[in-house]
Amino acid sequence: MMIKKLLLLFVLVIVGTVGSADAATSTIVLDGSTTVGPLAKSFANYFTRKYGVHVTVSESGSGNGAKSLINGSCTIATMSRAMKAEEIAAARQKGVNPVAHIVALDGLSMIVHPGNPINSLSKAQISSIYRGVITNWKEVGGPNARIVVIQRESNSGTQDSFKELVVGKEVKMTGNAETQSSNGAVKSRVSTTFSAIGFLGLGFVDHSIKIIAVNGVMPSVKTVKNGTYQVSRPLYFYTKGQPSGAIKQFIDIPLTADGKRIITELGFINR
Repeated sequence: MMIKKLLLLFVLVIVGTVGSADAATSTIVLDGSTTVGPLAKSFANYFTRKYGVHVTVSESGSGNGAKSLINGSCTIATMSRAMKAEEIAAARQKGVNPVAHIVALDGLSMIVHPGNPINSLSKAQISSIYRGVITNWKEVGGPNARIVVIQRESNSGTQDSFKELVVGKEVKMTGNAETQSSNGAVKSRVSTTFSAIGFLGLGFVDHSIKIIAVNGVMPSVKTVKNGTYQVSRPLYFYTKGQPSGAIKQFIDIPLTADGKRIITELGFINR
């Protein structure tokens, strides 16, 4: 009888833990990209409601997210670019093995003021603008107005992605570019400046600004997925080694129906 009771208790414990977050993980800490921030925060709220595990999200930039993972101050680094070779080397020197998990896809949208008549630019023209070769909108068929070039800070994964995809990794950007600290700040500056141009994640686009086509192609779910929109990128969660328990459950949210719905609602693209 005693053996039967013990077996029954064991079965009840196993059943009670199936499908629940690992109780040993009381807090999950995310830090990094402002682009991935809305996804991270929505996933965090969803995960806490479902499993009762506390999740915190900071948005200090992709570069700082990588540093936080390496020095142990975060559980998951959120990044809008892949980790650089030097970041991976620094991690391994500290015994950390960064593992990348693609959360969603994003189209880096080129934006202008709604009053700007320009509807499309080539990648070559955008590159020339950001290198300071083209400085007036009339040079690309627009009004006679000096182009106000808006970029992101050097620690931004969005800045790194833009340079790699459009300007060139090692190419020097114009010294006249204004630097903004987030997607929201870029959007705000462009929406209030007639002659400005900027770039931000597709999930941050609204009617306060105007998206322009790149090489004649607009960013959308279809064009990002099929590769015809060339200024696109994956968004990442990075963990220390392969995740397990509650951390794996959090990482796997994008694979669930609820996760896919959240990604779509926020304007990003399911992989």
